[in-house]
Amino acid sequence: MKKLNVIILILSVLFFSCKEKAKEEKNAEEVKTDVQEIPDAIYSVDTESSELIWIGFKPTGAHNGTVAVKEGSLEIIGGKLTTGKFEFDMNTITVLDMPEDDEFNAKLKGHLKSGDFFDVENNPTSTFEIVVVDSKSEEIYIKGNLTIKGITKSIEFPVQLTAFGDGVKLTSKAFKIDRTEFDIRFKSQKFFNDLKDQFINDEFEISFEINASK
Repeated sequence: MKKLNVIILILSVLFFSCKEKAKEEKNAEEVKTDVQEIPDAIYSVDTESSELIWIGFKPTGAHNGTVAVKEGSLEIIGGKLTTGKFEFDMNTITVLDMPEDDEFNAKLKGHLKSGDFFDVENNPTSTFEIVVVDSKSEEIYIKGNLTIKGITKSIEFPVQLTAFGDGVKLTSKAFKIDRTEFDIRFKSQKFFNDLKDQFINDEFEISFEINASK
């Protein structure tokens, strides 16, 4: 009788284990089915909902703002991002860390557009073109050519690509670039030795969100 009870107990454990495993497999399959695949297409950037975010640093603090996307596109092949190109309107530079009606806001925007920084009069747009898309672990990295003030440099950074409705969203993690590589030397310690604590960091931080649809 004791042996029979043991056998029944073992069979019960096996039964419930198999049942739970089947349930887990079913749930996993449902999750897999719910994942939205990205249709192959060339997606045009929605300039109203896309933007680049910038942060500049100095010893006494930082400034931040945005730059609008003028136009662009992303190409999806085999459900994966393959290429893309964006053009940024440098005349749309904003400063967000101080009130818009503050006189220093307008002063800083004007300075950023001047020859000390982006020389917008002669270089009204900047561009980024995706050259290589690579998957590393669970992240997607894109490598491409960034052009500012007519100077092109290769950069690489991680992004996330998601589908929504009939479109896609490409978002980047914040990454840094060296402004002096694009001939932006104003108050750079690489070129001026007597700045003391009045220098501006050579590296500034950018990130972006690109929304595009077919």
